[in-house]
Amino acid sequence: MAITLTVNGTSQTLDVEPEMPLLWALREQLGLTGTKFGCGIAACGACTVHLDGRPVRSCTLPISAADGKTVTTIEGLAPEGTLHGVQQAWVEHQVPQCGYCQSGMIMAVVAFLGQNPTPTDDDIDAGITNICRCGTFARIRTAIHAAAKASAPVAGNEGAA
Repeated sequence: MAITLTVNGTSQTLDVEPEMPLLWALREQLGLTGTKFGCGIAACGACTVHLDGRPVRSCTLPISAADGKTVTTIEGLAPEGTLHGVQQAWVEHQVPQCGYCQSGMIMAVVAFLGQNPTPTDDDIDAGITNICRCGTFARIRTAIHAAAKASAPVAGNEGAA
């Protein structure tokens, strides 16, 4: 079955089974290996990508659900080589240890901050459900706060052009 979707700004048509998980289409058909396989049951979040701007766990999402939609992967966050603010915060706060879950974690955080630009620790704990087996959650929380602060408008400058 032909599935057409836009991945990281590029239209793609894939001839795949409609029940193929989006994760495997991204990795095996398109060669975008930044999105990781973790648990296979949508529990850990290592496979998180954006589908029409919303975070989804791609390991259980059939590609047919993405037909005609826009997908952004970790590779799509820095298309011009400039790190996204969340990626930059990850580097500055040395978040990853093994790094395996981090692409999914970053994708979840980007979407989260889009909905909640000034989160509290409780907001982060409730909103970011991805699992990091290395346990870098304290550094993750610090980096989320830093990314939120870096993208916040400067007080009194909101209307400046």
